[in-house]
Amino acid sequence: MAPRRRRTDAAPLFAVAAGAYAANVALGSAVAARLIDTSSFRWVHHAIYIATCVTSAAAFSAIVWGRPAHASRRAALALAPAAVPLAAIPYLGTHSRRHPLVALAAAPFIVAGVVCSRLASDRK
Repeated sequence: MAPRRRRTDAAPLFAVAAGAYAANVALGSAVAARLIDTSSFRWVHHAIYIATCVTSAAAFSAIVWGRPAHASRRAALALAPAAVPLAAIPYLGTHSRRHPLVALAAAPFIVAGVVCSRLASDRK
């Protein structure tokens, strides 16, 4: 019999963190492509960035409280490396090529966290 699969109870946090990150990338890309002008409300991009960091930290906290424990730990550890580019972004400047490249460096880890939280196997 195949092992029973169920998602972690922290899976919604991982999804919210990925959603905030995707919204931030979409807004930043639209501004970079000059599709929209946020010069009068730049704070929106910053607010979404803060939301991304806060929700990512909340999702990472599943390493302590998430159930099933093994799957939650795996999802949190998959997300953990995203903290490095997210923490570096404010110090790199916004008008260089480094800013979007470093921001996109977090994407694989955020996606891995979501996937691990959704496809967690229940091992005995």
